[in-house]
Amino acid sequence: MHLGARNAQHTYVMESQPLEVVTEEKDLGVTVCNNLKPARQCQLAYAKASKALGLISRTISFKSASVLLKLYKSLVRPHLEYCVSAWSPYYEKDKFLLERIQHRFTRMIPGLKKLPYKERIQQLGLWTLEERRNRADLLQVFQMYKGLSSAKFSDFYTLSTSLTTRRHTAKIAKCRCHLDIRRFFCS
Repeated sequence: MHLGARNAQHTYVMESQPLEVVTEEKDLGVTVCNNLKPARQCQLAYAKASKALGLISRTISFKSASVLLKLYKSLVRPHLEYCVSAWSPYYEKDKFLLERIQHRFTRMIPGLKKLPYKERIQQLGLWTLEERRNRADLLQVFQMYKGLSSAKFSDFYTLSTSLTTRRHTAKIAKCRCHLDIRRFFCS
């Protein structure tokens, strides 16, 4: 896989056999594309979650909120959140694609179909998927900062040297970047 806009795209050889050039590769269940954008992974996660949600819709005849909520949390949502800190979507189209699954699920609940989405998730005690991703990211940064994670804080973040932190010593410095790939990287 050749990464980068200015990549020379050399042909690599191993034991006199040229290596196959690919545009995407799946590693530990996450699909990485050569442009490093999460769109393809979002499409695959959407497809898996959609199949699981369709299975629930077709096979469950007693559709009470508590039963459907447990099934959604155990069978559907893991597809949308698996390793999401590595491929978190940053384009609105990708965020909306994933959120459509939860929209569809909340409309399956009897008595909630006519309500607006925000009211449906509020009545079910759910958060939007974007809120869950943000919370997971914040928890991960906190664990790294406190040394509770195997990933080192200093490998991803630098603390701000600004004196205007109002006595808060844990302000993270924002890096300057030109490309979306770096701008929306986990740090």
